[in-house]
Amino acid sequence: MKLIGLIGGMSWESTIEYYRIINEMVKKRLGNWNCAKILLYSVNFEEIYRLQQENKWDDLARIMIDISKKLEAAGCAAIMICSNTAHKVADKVIPEITIPLIHVVDETGRAVNRCKIHTIGLLGTKFTMEGKFYISNLKKYGLRVLLPEPNEIDYVNNVIFNELAQGLFLESSKSKFLEIINSLKEKGAQGVILGCTEIPLLIKQEDVDIPLFDTLRIHLKAAVEFALS
Repeated sequence: MKLIGLIGGMSWESTIEYYRIINEMVKKRLGNWNCAKILLYSVNFEEIYRLQQENKWDDLARIMIDISKKLEAAGCAAIMICSNTAHKVADKVIPEITIPLIHVVDETGRAVNRCKIHTIGLLGTKFTMEGKFYISNLKKYGLRVLLPEPNEIDYVNNVIFNELAQGLFLESSKSKFLEIINSLKEKGAQGVILGCTEIPLLIKQEDVDIPLFDTLRIHLKAAVEFALS
């Protein structure tokens, strides 16, 4: 089994899920007392959040590169950034390491393709929904991407940072998210990408009648396939 390096803490609420689910997946595959070989570097999200809000992406890239190099030097066979938003700097990290970076957007694009879906809704932080890095990667997989209305984008972004990343999961927010998902469906979305690792803590597949793509589980499934290959 290969050692996987996780860059977590963005937020720790979802990093807990990364740790739990990857171990559940390995145990399901191998049985007995098997669990994943992981090296977790957990950042202080206060520092990362500030850089994101100040649009200091070059500074954030340098942090991600430094951590990735440390994980590589420690023997990791691949790197995972446990955050959709932080993948905004992934293209700057990849050339600086000699091991693979398992890219959440690429793995999500492949997952949507496997379901024969062509028009997909996207929920995530404002950086994810409005940033070219995410949608341009999805378009490489022939996908037409639909976004919520501008006021809905602001709402989703606010809930992610001020509620979900703080461990708050409110029924009122869940109801509004479901309204937004239904609106995307009415616009033509055949499914919706939960493009933030905290959103699946609030919204589940059984809550809606169109496919949801849980990027956290998609990301981890790819990591397990790599680790066990």
